Amino acid sequence: MSIDYNRHPCFNAKVKGQFGRVHLPVAPKCNIKCNYCNRKYDCVNESRPGVTSTILSPEQALTYMDRVLEAEPRISVAGIAGPGDPFANSAETMETMRLIRAKYPDMILCLASNGMGLAPHVEELAEIGVSHVTVTVNGVDPNVVKNIYSYVRDGNIVYRGIQAAELLLARQLKSIAKLKEHDITVKINTIAIPGINDHHIEDVAKAMSDLGADLFNCMAMFPNADTVFENIPEPSKKQMASLRKTAEKYLPQMRHCTRCRADAVGLLGEDKSSEMHGCLSACASLPKATDTAKPYVAVATLEGVLVNQHLGEANRFQIWGKKDDGYQLVEERPAPLSSGGPQRWQNLARTLKDCQAVLVNDLGNSPKETLIKMGIKPITMSGFIEMGLEAVYTGKGFNKLKSRTQKCTSKGACTGGGTGCG
Repeated sequence: MSIDYNRHPCFNAKVKGQFGRVHLPVAPKCNIKCNYCNRKYDCVNESRPGVTSTILSPEQALTYMDRVLEAEPRISVAGIAGPGDPFANSAETMETMRLIRAKYPDMILCLASNGMGLAPHVEELAEIGVSHVTVTVNGVDPNVVKNIYSYVRDGNIVYRGIQAAELLLARQLKSIAKLKEHDITVKINTIAIPGINDHHIEDVAKAMSDLGADLFNCMAMFPNADTVFENIPEPSKKQMASLRKTAEKYLPQMRHCTRCRADAVGLLGEDKSSEMHGCLSACASLPKATDTAKPYVAVATLEGVLVNQHLGEANRFQIWGKKDDGYQLVEERPAPLSSGGPQRWQNLARTLKDCQAVLVNDLGNSPKETLIKMGIKPITMSGFIEMGLEAVYTGKGFNKLKSRTQKCTSKGACTGGGTGCG
């Protein structure tokens, strides 16, 4: 892979008039609630982070990328910046990055995140070739951070106040350190909020420098209606100049940020979001990938006759397909290593990406949700493989399968931790 990283206009101000970027809006969900953020859809005339006119699937995003490059060949960066957080939508984010990398090997890949769910995906980001990541860090003191967020969600658990601040900060620091361990360029965005964290910007810049961050972007908060901070005034240009000068003692400053929408496209000073709005909407209307592209069914089986393994204990999967007079075994595929943690289920979904379903004795909620997001239907059952295949390919007999389901009772089995059955 030979990529000229100097073509990234956000990280290299010298080329902002020569190269552009496209933001692919594939990540609608968010795992935190900022007191200055009001995410608003269908607002093509409003330019600010968190805004997009529509949402794309990974496949639709690839088609949109094709059309963007036809209209504006100076695009050198494909990024994901919401409208939520990429890693609250990790399956969609990672699949989009993989698709873009496969078709456009010279494209710079970029992500912007709050850092809450970033760390578990860093190794894969490096493997794909994501070279630039922006992390928004608004404070390094939990007593400051707690005033900036209404809540932080970790899975199904919602944290508020000092607990939320401590958790978010810990995740951010871990994510940034891990990004630098993998030689990924890191930009820090910090939103200056008068009376809340404007006194704290220098501390953030110093802490981020100590972690090895490469660039610092101190941004003025814009008051947004219907938010906690809607009545806090925007910091003045003079104050922002002073804050950036102070932060510059620790890190180079980005001073040409245009506060892009989640569907921004074009050069930084020559945005074409409005011009490409029709194309974006058209791509969002394209049919989603269907089972026609997933001709197979995966089976967790010990001997090739019965469905008799839980998802987490299977170290290999049989891949079955339909033929004129029945079903045939196509191949066997090894399962991802059981020590992979939650990332294991992402890896498994990729291993089975051409399968419309997987037949298992049982599985936990975490792998179930991941597989469903990737278009793979988990079917829990026990009995002959052919019964399960018949149900999948004909759509009949699922009730009989459910009556045969055996719940997993093994300690640690398929709980979603990615470590396999005990």
